[in-house]
Amino acid sequence: MFDIKHARSRRRLPLSIGISLAGLMAVSGTAIADQYQDAAKRWLSDEFKTSTLTPEQQMDEMQWYIDAAKPFRGMQINVVSETLTTHKYESEVLARAFSEITGIQLKHDLIQEGDVIEKLQTQMQSGRNIYDAYVNDSDLIGTHFRYGKVVPISDMIKGDAAEVTSPTLDLDDFIGLSFTTGPDGKVYQLPDQQFANLYWFRADWFDDPDLKARFKEKYGYELGVPVNWSAYEDIADFFTNDVHDIDGQRVYGHMDYGKKDPSLGWRFTDAWFSMAGAGDKGIPNGLPVDEWGIRVEDCRPVGSNVTRGGATNGPAAVFATQKYIDWLHAYAPPEAQGMTFSEAGPVPAQGNVAQQIFWYTAFTADMTQKGLPVVNEDGTPKWRMAPSPVGPYWEDGMKKGYQDVGSWTFMKSTPEKNRLAAWLYAQFVTSKTVSLQKTLVGLTPIRESDIQSQAMTDAAPKLGGLVEFYRSPARLQWSPTGTNVPDYPKLAQLWWQYISQAVSGETSAQQALDGLADAQDRMMERLERANVQPNCGPKLNEPRDAQYWLDQPGAPKPKLDNEKPQGKTVPYDEMVKSWQKS
Repeated sequence: MFDIKHARSRRRLPLSIGISLAGLMAVSGTAIADQYQDAAKRWLSDEFKTSTLTPEQQMDEMQWYIDAAKPFRGMQINVVSETLTTHKYESEVLARAFSEITGIQLKHDLIQEGDVIEKLQTQMQSGRNIYDAYVNDSDLIGTHFRYGKVVPISDMIKGDAAEVTSPTLDLDDFIGLSFTTGPDGKVYQLPDQQFANLYWFRADWFDDPDLKARFKEKYGYELGVPVNWSAYEDIADFFTNDVHDIDGQRVYGHMDYGKKDPSLGWRFTDAWFSMAGAGDKGIPNGLPVDEWGIRVEDCRPVGSNVTRGGATNGPAAVFATQKYIDWLHAYAPPEAQGMTFSEAGPVPAQGNVAQQIFWYTAFTADMTQKGLPVVNEDGTPKWRMAPSPVGPYWEDGMKKGYQDVGSWTFMKSTPEKNRLAAWLYAQFVTSKTVSLQKTLVGLTPIRESDIQSQAMTDAAPKLGGLVEFYRSPARLQWSPTGTNVPDYPKLAQLWWQYISQAVSGETSAQQALDGLADAQDRMMERLERANVQPNCGPKLNEPRDAQYWLDQPGAPKPKLDNEKPQGKTVPYDEMVKSWQKS
């Protein structure tokens, strides 16, 4: 402690001067405190007026951040995420707010999703700190759980981050927490944004009396939201070949993409097989066989080939792959075959597509801009989103589709002080003070309290069903890649390489998936031999006759005699009600 008496005797200063210096130090400290409080008040007044907290509660929450940040002031912290509207808002607005309120200099980089994974892999393998935190898809939950390179959020909160964990964090309020929880019950990542892939359709066309009459005359049932793939196919054929054009514009009954590109892999790993019904029952993911076709026993992956008890190349997966190819060629705009994910995303907004079975709600903000052909003059959409139809192999109790959950991930190789400062930022950008405003900007909700807020009720009419979906229990049937996948980066890159062979006609769907299943099993065999995963690493089954496994209950499932049952549709309003009952 600074001793005025001894300092005065050493420096021969008058007592009055010593007292003045002490007073100056106190004033300076007050000024610094006022600087951060003033910044918080300014941000609350200008940017964060929409919140589930009262202004007083918001200021209390910000004061906690001001106080907790004291040991880290002046530090430079670097974090990274993929380029999404939500993360752009964080990078351009929330990072600046955090720096001004806390005094921690925060740099939030935006790069492509593949580059995020590459940086993360490099840090995992080298132990060199590249970023202090990553917004990394929860698809890697099986990877993080098995390699032990990540500091689980659960451990941080109970351990070295206890003093810098906000009392208002409220983990139970996060709707995606089950997706970031490992088989050991630990929460490994903190959800930052999430969005689902749903069915998208032109409600104005579906409500047209003439089109409804023509459809019923041809197919014998009502034009409406398809419940099964049979109805989706009928609707796709109807708009592409019977309707053909509306108001002089060529229209199509389906939209997709097919270019040989890494994004073609996402098209399938993002739960296409689960929609068809290839895996087992289980929420959030099928057990023992998940939507990738990987079987686990006692938490250990044992194979993806049918000969090992997997379903990656089983009849349901082959059916799903062939349907994807057939629909792409028969019902989508011809240019779709040469498009990537990012190129195909904006196409439905151009106004010539009737429906899309596999549409990410992350496009909602872009699909609601005034002036688009799919938006009315009053700003309400001409389209709606609904649950995707399911294939003939699907059964009650299975997941219906995919939900992306970008989540804050912290590495053991990051210096502790940097990690704790980055943890403050992760909490800040998901805090109740800012999360509702962030949700309204990016439309990727993470908190139950935000979803149930009056602000979301007010926004709902212009969001085409997004709010209704996230308010329903049915949303749990849409989930990210689960814990069966032992190394997401290594296995995911195999998918587009093999699927593209079937899309191009180089091989059949069966041959492509046989190759994929074998490649996945070889990769898992290498992981097993290398013994690099201390927690529940792969331990592959010995191959045996495929029929043995097809005769067992559940996945892999034998080929159905009839893969196109009668088409079934429901009115949109009834579909929304069904969400509430799920």
